Amino acid sequence: MSESISQTIKIQLSDAQTIMDLSQLIQKYDAEIFLKKNVHGSMMEANLKSILGLINLQLQGNDEVTVVCEGPDAKEALEALKDFLKQQ
Repeated sequence: MSESISQTIKIQLSDAQTIMDLSQLIQKYDAEIFLKKNVHGSMMEANLKSILGLINLQLQGNDEVTVVCEGPDAKEALEALKDFLKQQ
């Protein structure tokens, strides 16, 4: 059975974190992971397993995003992503 969960979080990134680190972190999960963010008044959604999607979202500290994970390990993927995005 495939699970789907979502959560809105406020990003707290450190200067040492990069989108490449984030990309490597989520590649090990089978779940599809999407991030929704308001960019200049338009809601954007990107599959986080796509490096281009990550670049287009222009993630910054204090951004509020909605994370949606769908798949057999969705809960684990969401927890790992929350831990990464809330580092300081």
